[in-house]
Amino acid sequence: MRAAPLVLRDGDRDALTALARSKSVRADLAQRARMMVLAADGESNAQIARTVGVSRPTVILWRSRYEQFGTAGLEDELRSGRPRKVDHAAIVTATLAPPPKNLGVTHWSSRLLADRLKISNTTVAAAWREYGVKPWRSETFKFSTDPELVAKVTDIVGLYLNPPDNAIVLCVDEKSQIQALDRTAPMLPMRIGSVEKRTHDYVRHGTSTLFAALDIATGKVTGLCKPRHRHQEFLVFLKHLARAYPERELHLVMDNYATHKKAEVRAWLAEHPRIHVHFTPTSASWMNLVEVWFGIIERQAIHRGTFGSVKDLTTKIRAFINGWNTRCAPFVWTKTADQVLTKAYRQDTSTTNH
Repeated sequence: MRAAPLVLRDGDRDALTALARSKSVRADLAQRARMMVLAADGESNAQIARTVGVSRPTVILWRSRYEQFGTAGLEDELRSGRPRKVDHAAIVTATLAPPPKNLGVTHWSSRLLADRLKISNTTVAAAWREYGVKPWRSETFKFSTDPELVAKVTDIVGLYLNPPDNAIVLCVDEKSQIQALDRTAPMLPMRIGSVEKRTHDYVRHGTSTLFAALDIATGKVTGLCKPRHRHQEFLVFLKHLARAYPERELHLVMDNYATHKKAEVRAWLAEHPRIHVHFTPTSASWMNLVEVWFGIIERQAIHRGTFGSVKDLTTKIRAFINGWNTRCAPFVWTKTADQVLTKAYRQDTSTTNH
C-alpha cells in the first residue's frame, strides 16, 4: 500500500530544501532532508529509495524519525560507549610534515590528510582553525644582506621622523612598464546588485614609465612619464625635480637600482651639492614611501582603467596626479630605526637546510 504524503511541520519545507541543497553539511544529512521533501511531495517510499539511492526500509526509518522528532530526528543518534577523543595537536603535527612523494602534492588539503589519518575532514579543519595552521596559503620573504643595513635604516628613518630644517625630503622611484591596455568590449558599469564587469581579453597599446617623487611633508607628488626606463630618462627627471624645488636643499630617498648609480647621474649630483641622495638597504625598497603611493595609483587609476593608446594612459596618469595633489596629506612614518631593525633580524622561517 502506498504511503500517504508526509506532513511537514510549519516552516520545515524551506529548511529541508535548503539542507538538501547545501554543500556545507554532511552528505548523509542532506540525503535525509531530500527524502523528506520527496515524501512530502507524495512520492512513494520505493520511488524515493530509487531516486536517492538507498533501501526502502531506510526511507521508512527516516520518515518515522521525522514524524516523531521533526528535523532534529534526522541527526544520528548518540552511540553507546566513550566518545572518541581526537588529538588536534597530532593532526597539526601531521600537517607540518610534507606529504608522501607518491601523492604528488606540495601540501596537505583537509580531505587528503583526513583520508590519511582516517578521520573526517571537518575534524582536520577544526584542528587547523584551533592552531592557526593554513596549508593552502603561502607567502614570500627576503632578508636584506646589505652590510650597511643598520646605517642606512638609521639614516632613512631619521629623515622621516626628524627631517632637516629648511629642507625637503622626497621619496623617488619609477613605476616601469605600465601597460596601456584596452578591453575588447566596452565595460559594463556598476549597477545596484551588480558589480562592474570587463572582458578577460584585452589589446596592448604599448607601455610607459612613471618617474615620481613624493614629498613626505605634504604628500604632494611630482611625476613625469617617459617611454623608456634608462639613466637618461632618470637624469631628465632629476633636472625636473631641481626646477620644481629651486634653491631649497633636497634629500632624495631611492633604491639601489643601477639606473640611479650611473656615472652620468653621479656626476650631475656632484655638480648640484644641494641635492643629497639616501639609498635604501638592498632588498628593502619598501622603506621608500613612494612605493605606497604607487600602490594607490595602481588601485585607483590604472588597474581598472582602459587606455586606447600610451598617450591616453599618460594623460590619465597626469590627471590622477593633479587630482591627488589637491587632496593629498602628509605621509607619516611611525616606526623607529630600532623597531625596523628588530623586525628585519627576526627569523620566523625554519633553519632547516634544504
